[in-house]
Formats: sequence, C-alpha cells, structure tokens
Amino acid sequence: MHEISLLENVLEILQCSAREQGFTRVLKVSLEIGELSCVAEDALRFGFAAVMRGTLAEHADLEIQCVRGIGQCRQCRRQVQLQTLHDPCPVCGSFGITVIQGQEMKIRELQVV
Repeated sequence: MHEISLLENVLEILQCSAREQGFTRVLKVSLEIGELSCVAEDALRFGFAAVMRGTLAEHADLEIQCVRGIGQCRQCRRQVQLQTLHDPCPVCGSFGITVIQGQEMKIRELQVV
C-alpha cells in the first residue's frame, strides 16, 4: 500500500512548512489526486488518521479533489478524457496518447493555526 508512504511524505511537507512558517496545528489538508495516479482514495483516507496520529495534523480533516485524466492524441491531436493510462483515443483509436493531467498528487490547500 504505497498510500502510506505518500502520506508520510505529506506529513514531512507539513512539518517543514510548520517550521518555516511558524504554525503549530493543521486543521485541514486538501489534496488533489489525479485519476491516473494509481492512488486509491479509500486507502488514502484510511491511512490518513494513522499516519497523522501524534503529529501537528492529528485531528485534521482530509479533503480530496479528484483531477480528471486528460490526454492529447499524437495521431489526431485531439484532447480526450482518459480512464486509465493505456486507453486508446476514443476519436481515432490510436494508443499514442500523451497525458496532460491526471497523474498528479499535490497539496492544494492547508488550514493551519
């Protein structure tokens, strides 16, 4: 379950930000998760409380915003929505698609005190 290591990285970012910016508690963490990122939202939610236990984000709320998978077909040049990384272009059937968005996982917003 790589979601735990991802959450540990989020915690590291929170701790570094707290040292740099002087906050002592995180009230809310908002994440953007791409549909093509291979991150399971349920596993992320489940692991969040465990990883944040005993830290400045122990009682923080977790908000997750899903980012659609979008690609551009190298054959017909159209932008298309992707459900998986290996979807063919729904317009021309080509498998030559460059992912434009949907693989990211990033902290979008923090509420801190």
